[in-house]
Amino acid sequence: MTQRRIVIAGGGLVGRRAANLLDDRGHDVVVIENDPEQVALLEEEHVATVISGDATRPSILGQAGLDRSDALAALTQETGTNLAICMAARHLQPGLRTIMRTEYDVGDEYDRMVDEVIFTEAAGARAAVNLIERDVQTLESMAGDLDILQIEVLEGAPVANRTLAEIALPRGSLVVSGAAGDRAAQSDTRLEVGKTYIVAVEPDVADEVVNLFQG
Repeated sequence: MTQRRIVIAGGGLVGRRAANLLDDRGHDVVVIENDPEQVALLEEEHVATVISGDATRPSILGQAGLDRSDALAALTQETGTNLAICMAARHLQPGLRTIMRTEYDVGDEYDRMVDEVIFTEAAGARAAVNLIERDVQTLESMAGDLDILQIEVLEGAPVANRTLAEIALPRGSLVVSGAAGDRAAQSDTRLEVGKTYIVAVEPDVADEVVNLFQG
């Protein structure tokens, strides 16, 4: 899997969960949070570099190393705050991918200001990770802890261009669909480079499965 550097503004429930998911997938995560209690919780979890401060301030955003980052996700509870953070980040680092969380449906109102919008708390941390990490996506509305991933096979990956009969996936994982997504996977299903597959995984083997598909 390609390692990315992600800056998250807002270390509440959504931001902290997103940081944990991104850390589990091997990414370098920075979280900016103003609340001392939330900062303490983040520091205890050891999943991200934590910056204590107001992410709407350019001087604080500058400490996050935006020039070395792949994306910024503004995940506070305030829509206006998130928009301000994304706009400040784009001003400091033109071309930086920005994702903002909103409390209400904004339609296409912010399309020219941010790259992606997450609407409602139901979207939560997993939707944020989907928008940040586009080549491995977690599908929503799943019961329990089982993850359903949509994974692209990358060149040079251990499973690339091999059939399911030829590989040994870890216990707790199952390839569900073929490349076209219109039929269930079979033993002769070939995992082709550049194609995506639906894979069900238990959380403790998710990282191993992604590495098999992406190297």
